[in-house]
Amino acid sequence: MSSKTIIEQSRSPRPFALRLASRTWAAYLAEGLGTFGLVFAGCGAIMIDTLSHGAVTHVGVSLVFGLIITVMIYAFGHISGAHFNPAVTLAFVVVRHFPLRRLIGYWVAQLAGAVLAAMCLRFLLGDVAFLGTTLPVGAGGAWQSFGLETLLTFFLMIVIMAMATDTRAVGQAAALAIGATVGLEALFAGPICGASMNPARSLGPALISGMWTAQWVYVLGPMLGAVAGAIIYRWLREASGPPATQEASEHPDALSTQEEKTYV
Repeated sequence: MSSKTIIEQSRSPRPFALRLASRTWAAYLAEGLGTFGLVFAGCGAIMIDTLSHGAVTHVGVSLVFGLIITVMIYAFGHISGAHFNPAVTLAFVVVRHFPLRRLIGYWVAQLAGAVLAAMCLRFLLGDVAFLGTTLPVGAGGAWQSFGLETLLTFFLMIVIMAMATDTRAVGQAAALAIGATVGLEALFAGPICGASMNPARSLGPALISGMWTAQWVYVLGPMLGAVAGAIIYRWLREASGPPATQEASEHPDALSTQEEKTYV
């Protein structure tokens, strides 16, 4: 075999296509595993709190949700982007930070992970607390919870956009910032609406427990909030000017007139 033939084979599209397909399936698997971890730990905490008559507490459940998101982002963020949330994936597609062709694949992986986690919880802990299914329990009913879920996801998506798409933010702190936001919002809004902010997190337990009361709230609310948050932050980023590195390269003297930004 001549050297020319070897070079031509190395440049052929087949190996690249195989590598691309492998990375795509790896991303799908990472999304499924991450969403599984979210539902298994978070909803499991709700169920164990019920079984133990309040040993975990509401504060503990909120911390579990925030911590599991943080851990899963660190574990899978470099593989799939660590969405673990159909609403977040949709919002990234809308603002063109994620390809439309992978939207359905991510949704299927996320929902499958949530359903499998709910099945495991049902097998291990029994039919307790509707497997952690989110339900509107406030005096304002479903529409009150819809408004809360929309606003909660709106601010969560702003944090995600800031940490994931803006080079001026501290990338290494993304998992901590996003996990803290989830935990914070669950702390104050969980007793009213469940603070799902994630259609997969709600639909997985609902499907296995059979509790479908007002589940539209936990699909439409997060979807609307995430898309609105992504669009608003994209506008804020564009309106506030280019990243500091780009501005410095275009105007070398700019650094001398601006306060240096440091992170501890």
